[in-house]
Formats: sequence, structure tokens, C-alpha cells
Amino acid sequence: MLFTLIVLVLILGAALAVADRFAASYAERKISDRVAQQVAQQKATSEQPKVTIEGIPFLTQVARGEYQQIRIDLVNFSGPVGEGRTIKMKELDATANDVRAPLTTIRSGNGEVTAGSIIGTGLIDYAQIAQLSGQPGVKLTEQNGKLVGSAPVQALGQTFTISATADLNVQGDLVQVRFSNVKAEGLPDNTLVRGLVNTYVQKLAFNLRVPALPLDLKVKSVEPQADGLKVTAEASHVSLNSGGL
Repeated sequence: MLFTLIVLVLILGAALAVADRFAASYAERKISDRVAQQVAQQKATSEQPKVTIEGIPFLTQVARGEYQQIRIDLVNFSGPVGEGRTIKMKELDATANDVRAPLTTIRSGNGEVTAGSIIGTGLIDYAQIAQLSGQPGVKLTEQNGKLVGSAPVQALGQTFTISATADLNVQGDLVQVRFSNVKAEGLPDNTLVRGLVNTYVQKLAFNLRVPALPLDLKVKSVEPQADGLKVTAEASHVSLNSGGL
């Protein structure tokens, strides 16, 4: 009798676990489809978003109307930045926290599903940034946590390579890139040459426009990494079933 009871409990537990995962998978697919729709509306592209609803059991979260965390990963995200140009991110990762979806809303389809906050990160590789800068010969790298640009310059009948540290400033969807702390190995240190180099470095300044991101994400900061510029974007009090998702 006891053995039979144990078997029944195990079967019931397994059935509930399967039902829980099925419900979670269904919700993840629905969110994925809506994110994909928003990406398309922004005239951007990506692979089908991968959505993961964290926390087990899922059905308990449904009953409470509160979800621990929802992760949304967009692989090969590409968005327009004007003049027929695009910016690509190998992966755009977003995490929605403090998601609230009352059970009555789930049942009726009326009401709001909201995320208290969303944080997203993506990486723009340096080759793209150099190309978008419009300056031929420019190379960008990260050195000691700073973005460093280098370029060839003609002076005194020779070609020299100069390098400078970039100052990065975020203004809305624009990242302003300005260079300072110029180094020019091999160039004579005189007024004429310094003036030539400084004039050239000023011309290297450019603005990098970040494409519109899904989930109402807005760029907050950028950080040089070894393989590209890390973009961090945030959003708060986002409606996930109107305008957002």
C-alpha cells in the first residue's frame, strides 16, 4: 500500500513538473513572438528571440502574478542608423526584473503586464565603428579600459602613425567620440607639427548612432571591451503587452 502511494506521488509530481514546463514554454514562445514583432516594426532584424522565464515552479509565479526574472536574448541583432547604414550586434541580451502580471489579466487578456526594470547589453565591434566613423585608415582598440584610436598621418614628406585616447559621451542614442592625449612616435616635437597633428585629430571626432532597441531600452553607458564597445541600455516601468511587448 505504501509503495503504491509513493508511486502515485511520484507520478503526480512528474505530471505537475511536465505541466509546469509546458506552461512556461508556452509563455516564453508568446513573449518571443511579440518581441520579434517589435523588432520588425523598428525595421530591425534578429534571429527568433530566445526567452527564458527564470524560477521554478512557473505555475506558482502565475498564481502570484509576480515573476522573478525574464531573460530575452536576440542573436544577430541589426538595426538601421540612417543613410542606409546599419549596426549589428552579435547578441543583444535583456533581463526584465520585477515583472507583474495579475492572474485576472492572464485569464481575460485585459490589463497590463509590466516590468519594473529592464537592462540590456550589446557589443558593437570596432571594425564597424571604424567604418562608420568615415575616416579612412582609422583603427580602434581597447587599452587599459580606454578606447584608443590610431591612424596614419602625412607630415614632412613621410607617413607616421598617431594614436589618441577617446572620450566617450552618451547623448540620447548618440555616442560622441572625441580624441585627446595624442601620441605621434617619430614625429619632431615642434609647433608646426603639433598644429598639424592636432588639426588632424580634431577631424577624427565622430558621432556613433545606436539603433532603436526593443523593449523601450535607452542607451545609458558605453564601455570599451577587448573586442568592441559594450552598450548598456535601460528601461523602467515597461508595459509588456502594449507598446513594448
